[in-house]
Amino acid sequence: MKNSEIILKYGCNPHQKPAKIYANSGNLPFEVLNGKPGYINFMDALNSWQLVKELKRATGIAAAASFKHVSPAGAAVGVPLSDVLKKAYDVEDIDLSPVAAAYARARGADRMSSYGDFVAISDVVDVKVAKILKRSVSDGIIAPGYEEEALEILKSKKRGNYCIIKIDSDYEPGEIEKREIYGITFEQKRNKAEINEELLNDIVTNNKNLPEAAKRDLLISMITLKYTQSNSVCFVIDGQVIGVGAGQQSRVHCTRLAASKADIWYLRQHPAVLNLSFKAGVSRPEKDNFIDQYLRDDVTEAETANWGDVLEKVPEKLSKEEKLNWLSNLKGVSLGSDAFFPFRDNIDRAAKSGVEYIVQPGGSIRDDVVIDACNEYDMVMAFSKLRLFHH
Repeated sequence: MKNSEIILKYGCNPHQKPAKIYANSGNLPFEVLNGKPGYINFMDALNSWQLVKELKRATGIAAAASFKHVSPAGAAVGVPLSDVLKKAYDVEDIDLSPVAAAYARARGADRMSSYGDFVAISDVVDVKVAKILKRSVSDGIIAPGYEEEALEILKSKKRGNYCIIKIDSDYEPGEIEKREIYGITFEQKRNKAEINEELLNDIVTNNKNLPEAAKRDLLISMITLKYTQSNSVCFVIDGQVIGVGAGQQSRVHCTRLAASKADIWYLRQHPAVLNLSFKAGVSRPEKDNFIDQYLRDDVTEAETANWGDVLEKVPEKLSKEEKLNWLSNLKGVSLGSDAFFPFRDNIDRAAKSGVEYIVQPGGSIRDDVVIDACNEYDMVMAFSKLRLFHH
């Protein structure tokens, strides 16, 4: 049953009450089928739904997102997974449908950040998606519909309190959006900019060879950035986000953060990681935390002394040289930036993480320097002329 208003337990924090959400006219465009979503849950749900709806519209492929604190930890379309990725994402035992593949990829991008995520699915949620979520730590989900068995599986999560939202896929808000900050009302036209291949036509580098897969991935990066807290940079490969740098004050810090996440994503596929033998009873979140520790360069002897608590056999730590050798195989990555690159340092860092294709608005006084840097690495870079700040 739809409502025009929902009273919330509290706002962003427990001391911020009363709190509610409501429609300015008519009913809210969604139904809460289970649980009691909170203020931040609804913020994640409505941002993530817009992202997956737009991904599906732009690519024609089922899409999914894993959101935390109003930015995506991961987003993807339903491209089939390799056996290596199935193992890295811990879904070897599930015959993945397109929607399940999309969510497996979205959650697999940054498994540490996806802990306790809010999920968005562009299509009807099937049993295969529900099976992935049943064993994942997640706060809730938004989708246009649910198979009956999938809904029952999801309702059993979190002792029956898992948040499940069904949204009207035909809903479109008005042209103007408003928000209040410190008692002052802000008003602007909603960001309805359409992300399509026309934004990739202005290729400014010497290398102008932009494969279809890279075009798709660059579109995914831009759509993801459209719903990511700025400043932001997004790395994409094979139909999925592999690293997001969100909410940083410096562009190069966005790039460094996104690149480091992309590196961890790829290192998780190293044979040494895939062959780790965990003791019985070690949970999936504990495995993810351990792998993150195992791959850190700054891990301490005190930390390694406890490895035997979770592993049947304690392996040698991967050396920096071994990691760099493995990372040298990462190629064909696409990068999107929500605003122009002011310096070439972003390009130099991106090159270390396999970036070959870039889309950014352009418009910096140092565009020529950035273009020269791309040419040095034989990258392809397009100027979209579209800034995608999101606050």
